[in-house]
Amino acid sequence: MIREQRPGDVDAIAELYERSFATLSFLPRLHTLEEGRAWFGQVVGQRETWVWEEEGAILGFIVLGHATVDYLYVEPEMTGRGIGGALLDHAKGRRPAGFCLWTFQRNEGARRFYECHGLRLIRLTDGEENEEKTPATLYAWRAGGRQP
Repeated sequence: MIREQRPGDVDAIAELYERSFATLSFLPRLHTLEEGRAWFGQVVGQRETWVWEEEGAILGFIVLGHATVDYLYVEPEMTGRGIGGALLDHAKGRRPAGFCLWTFQRNEGARRFYECHGLRLIRLTDGEENEEKTPATLYAWRAGGRQP
């Protein structure tokens, strides 16, 4: 069910991101779907990207940087089915030395999810450094629970 992305997946990834991001009602909408397609066209060509696919539909995706999880999104109506956990476990296998990721402070569901999957809160920010200008959290995972 987890496979490496293919060039033809970009539209599905951008559309899934758009649907999922739209559930975060506290965030401003800064980009159009077309801008998202162009962005993910660049991202998936440059970074390691994995998708969760069922019956030809992409239901989740994860984008990995050198020591980061840059994106982890699941189809909104599919949350709670283990897709996000499987993608995160895949990232742990691909990045055994560890990784960091950001989420928004108000995204309580994501924060619970990351904490339940062994990530540790490293830092809280006021949001001045992100595009949305919204308070964020930095999480990290290290094999064996080591802190960064």
